[in-house]
Amino acid sequence: MNKLTRITVSAEIDARTHDLLRQVTMATGRSEAEFVAEAVQRAAESDADYLAFIQKGVDSADRGELIPHAQVMAELDTMIAKQRARCST
Repeated sequence: MNKLTRITVSAEIDARTHDLLRQVTMATGRSEAEFVAEAVQRAAESDADYLAFIQKGVDSADRGELIPHAQVMAELDTMIAKQRARCST
């Protein structure tokens, strides 16, 4: 069986954040350490996904695969118009 290597990370948080942490962990029955580990994992995965998304764009631009500004603006204008129409009904 492949065991995960565990690493301890220490971080300071303010009292308000700690109060919120205690409220959530008491309500959910998790330890503070479990909650923090899960929160850090989710944040790291989210940031890694975002960085990969950005890198895809950079790689595409490096290959010259660009969309003209006018086309992008036209598509955005269409999206905005649809949203406004949806919200005004």
